[in-house]
Parts: sequence; structure tokens; C-alpha cells
Amino acid sequence: MTDRLVLVINCGSSSLKFALRSESARQPLLSGLAERLGTAEGVMNWKAGDAGEQVQLPDGRHSSAMASLLPLIARFAQQPLTAVGHRVVHGGEHFTGARVIDDEVIAAIEDSSPLAPLHNPAQLTGINEAMTVFTDIPHIAIFDTAFHQSMPAHAYRYALPEELYTKHSVRRYGFHGTSHRFVSTQASLLMGMEPGHGAWLTAHLGNGCSTCAILDGRSLDTSMGMTPLEGLVMGTRSGDVDPNLHSHLARTLGWDLERIDHMLNRESGLLGLSGLSNDMRTLVAARAEGHAGATLAVEVFCYRLARSLAGLAVALPRIDGVIFTGGIGENSPLVRELTVRHLALFGLAIDPAANATPPGNPARQIQADNSPAILVIPTDEERQITEECLALLDLAATQPVEQEA
Repeated sequence: MTDRLVLVINCGSSSLKFALRSESARQPLLSGLAERLGTAEGVMNWKAGDAGEQVQLPDGRHSSAMASLLPLIARFAQQPLTAVGHRVVHGGEHFTGARVIDDEVIAAIEDSSPLAPLHNPAQLTGINEAMTVFTDIPHIAIFDTAFHQSMPAHAYRYALPEELYTKHSVRRYGFHGTSHRFVSTQASLLMGMEPGHGAWLTAHLGNGCSTCAILDGRSLDTSMGMTPLEGLVMGTRSGDVDPNLHSHLARTLGWDLERIDHMLNRESGLLGLSGLSNDMRTLVAARAEGHAGATLAVEVFCYRLARSLAGLAVALPRIDGVIFTGGIGENSPLVRELTVRHLALFGLAIDPAANATPPGNPARQIQADNSPAILVIPTDEERQITEECLALLDLAATQPVEQEA
């Protein structure tokens, strides 16, 4: 059977991340990042096995980065691409799964742009450039929000006037859906269940963080809301604050909405609490040396994470396990330890030796005896995007073709 290939693209306003994935291989055949786009210092770094190189992009255009991919694909792909998969942050209520990109999908992404003004326009740029370079193959959109469209109304609605929802789409959407879906599926396999089964609490922890309650492959609730600012303490994002903080800061300090928004998204979280860094590795090291701000930041992060997981537990009929993933979740034994300490009420307890296993290990269990499962599972969003793209194409291939009258 032909081993199908998918090029996965995640486009930002000044960057373009890519990976060439095959249907069977667990690791990418080719991966890389073009960054500082929009400047004269544009550059693309790529890696394929032991090979790698840095390519200068003097004009700094997304189109140049995309065009530079063509010879790389020809070099490392043994056959033509099957599809190009695009990560799109916000699909609003339009999408519950992957979609082949056409004019209708592009219009819906544009329609959702006010909900993700920093992400959707940039990803539309990536889609347009990729469709120009990689022609005659399907381009497929995978939405961060789609996985959470299974949430019931009592989980996604805000207690606001009905009109704000019906006319202006003000509701909770959730993000990191690709990661939450991937690790929950891997958890069921690790625990000997049918793929996609189980009742899981997942914690995707990186510079952006979110939790999710998942039952048999369906998101029932999540911590992020209409935007990625709601929920947990993050690298530079505040997470949940009193909604009246905006008016308080406007009255007492004279701050306008732009200043408040910048503070909540760029100056808060771990950085704001510690006064030192948004990087958990730096904070853990500083905590060990007695840095008060770092200590507070780590403790608030872990407490708020545990509180979120405990709150999401009410969405589930039982807890088969808690899953840690993302850069912090996979690599910080201290964060896992401190978080689980706050969850003793659920009978959760960590095995210190298993928890101390160095980073870079495969998916594993770290719970103590008689504890519900506590899992560390490396996320692979690009692999999940690849699988969703191919599943959509397989589904389309089985659909009956309508005959003309």
C-alpha cells in the first residue's frame, strides 16, 4: 500500500512552521521553521534526519518561504504529496471537524477572524500561499476549536444576554483541541482500552495552557473560552481574572482597552507573578535558589491548574486518568508533583521515581499504587493533523458520487 504523505503547515504573522509526515512513520521526514518573516532578516531552518540547513529569505515574504519548500519536498518525499494540512486556530461554530478548503471554508475562516485577530488572518495568508505553490492536491483545514464543539450548552454558554450569543457569537470555544484529542487517544491505547475510549482530564501546558474533560473521544468542557486568555495561568497570559478589572484599571489608572489587553496577554502569567521570566525552566531553577517571585509563580500556576482539573471533573462520570502534556507537562516533574498534591481528594498520588524520569521518554504512567492513572504523554499535533487529513480523504472516497440528472 502506498505510504501517503501530508505537508502540515502552521502559519503565523511572522513565522511559518512546517512538517512533512508520512502515514506510517512516527517522526517527520522533514520539519522546519521560517521566522522573522516580514523583515529583511527572514530565515528558514529545516531538518531531515541528520541533514539540515539554514536558508536566507532576504525579502522575508511568506511566498518565498513557501517556494523554498518545493525543492525540499522534491528531495525528501519519495512520491507526490497526498494533501496539505493547515492548522487554523479559530473556526467559530462553523466546523466540528476537518474540512477540505474551498471558498466557503475560506469565507468562514475570515468570518471567525474577529475572534482570533492575531491568528486567523496569518493562517489565511499561509493557506493562500500554499494553494498557489502546491496545486492540484487537497488543502485541508484542521481547527483548534473543532474538537470542543461537542461541549454541551451548559459548558459553552456565558451567563450573558442571549443576543450576544445569537448575533455576536460570544460563547466559550476552547483551543488546543488537536493536542487534547491526540493525547487522550494515546492514553486509551497506553491503558489497554479501545482507541478513543476513557474518561480523561488532560492538561496541555506550554507558554499557552489549557485543560480539558474528555469522555470517549468527546470534549465535554475545557478551560479556555472565547479567546485563549481565559482559564489557567500561562507564560505571559493572566488566565482568569475578575471581569471588572478592566473598568477598575480604567477608573483608577486611566488605562485604555489596548493597554489593559496588552498587560493581560503579554505582561502577566508566570512573567508577571515572578518578575523574572515566562519560562518554567528558569522559574524552577530560581525557585531552588530561593527566588520569592519564582516560588510564588510556580505555586500559583500549580494551584490554579489543580483547581481547573478538579472543576472539570464534574463533567465526567468517572476519572480514568489525568494526562500531562506540552513542554511543561512533559518536562517538569516539579509541576506535576505540586499539582497532584492538590488533587489528593481524588485519590491521585505520584510515584516519585517514575515522575523523576528524564524528559524525552515515551508515554508512561507515573502514578503510585492504588492511584488512578497519571500519565505523561508527549503531544504530536502534526501527527494528529496528518491523521485527520487522511481520515477525511478516506471518508470522501467512500461517499457515493451523485449522478447528473
